[in-house]
Amino acid sequence: MRSCGIVVEYNPFHNGHRYHAQQARELSGAEVIVAVMSGNFLQRGEPAIIDKWSRTQAALKNGVDLVVELPFAWAVQSADYFAKGSIKLLQALKCEALCFGTDSTAAFDYAGYGRFFIEEKSAIDQLFHELPIGWSYPEKMAEVVSQLYPKAQDFPPNHLLGLSYAKENATYNQPMEIFPLPRKDQGYHDASLVTDQFASATGIRQAVLAGGDFADFVPVETLDTLRHTHISWTDFWPYLDYQLRASSLTTLQEIYQMNEGLEHRLVEQGAKNFPEFLQAIRTKRYTQPRLQRLLTYVLLQVKTAEIKAEQEHTMLHVLGFTDQGKKYLNQIKKQVPLPIAAKIGQKEKKNHFLTYRADQIYQLIHPEEQTIGRFPLRA
Repeated sequence: MRSCGIVVEYNPFHNGHRYHAQQARELSGAEVIVAVMSGNFLQRGEPAIIDKWSRTQAALKNGVDLVVELPFAWAVQSADYFAKGSIKLLQALKCEALCFGTDSTAAFDYAGYGRFFIEEKSAIDQLFHELPIGWSYPEKMAEVVSQLYPKAQDFPPNHLLGLSYAKENATYNQPMEIFPLPRKDQGYHDASLVTDQFASATGIRQAVLAGGDFADFVPVETLDTLRHTHISWTDFWPYLDYQLRASSLTTLQEIYQMNEGLEHRLVEQGAKNFPEFLQAIRTKRYTQPRLQRLLTYVLLQVKTAEIKAEQEHTMLHVLGFTDQGKKYLNQIKKQVPLPIAAKIGQKEKKNHFLTYRADQIYQLIHPEEQTIGRFPLRA
């Protein structure tokens, strides 16, 4: 069976995501849609508004055939590491095509860019390190690409992520065929809800937290879940505040990506809630996602060695499948180079420990979350 991979977070799953799955199947000619999905903490350093099992169920009911979890050590990362882990899993699952959304305003040859990045890696690295220290990573990468690859003219969030997928995909002997899909909903950060059936996840989350009406923009599975529960950083603020108050500067210095004296900035703020705290620590150099990821590492007490260890022991945790997805998994499983886990037991927990810890922390707010011994969902 021909398969097409998609990389997703579904925060939450909405009508635009259903459209993505449908178009991925149509554009690629795939019989199976395979989704690599972040778990309970996401790439931009925030807890998922609903848990990974609920998001999996919505995906399986709306066009996705197989959902596997992107481990925490890859999921809560900058674009390049996020893409590296995602493509690693899709390649291991023998996907022949890759379809991702893009907000680029013009047609773009992502496969060509991927090949260019591999061929010109030395020049790219040199220019990157010559740029001012005070620039953020996205700013540096945008400048590098614009100078060395002028065909790339704009750098909205999903386009930059697409560039990361493309260059990682190009490192494999058999790269997946790329099918970029122009966004049909609003911009990535657009918070408005319009009258048609598509809206951004950002707009939907804000409507949920404000008690607004969002029913027209999500499938029934998502709607039912969001009516009963929704989670945000505000829920975790007491636990983060405790970690910052209870940890010494030496302890904080050991946290993954805690550098350049950031620990001092974190403990010097006397904020009363998470939005106030985030506003107080923001600087021009450190983007909000970068800081939120760091705060997630503090919340979970993540060390550098732990990130490296989980990345080195990457496995495929199957969250759910349709009959077609199960058939495909049975077809390829003997060829898959990574361990496949149908459930997380004590053995799997040893190599999946950061992801397991993330689930345990998420469970503080959402007690219904369960990882150990839970079998994949079926649809």
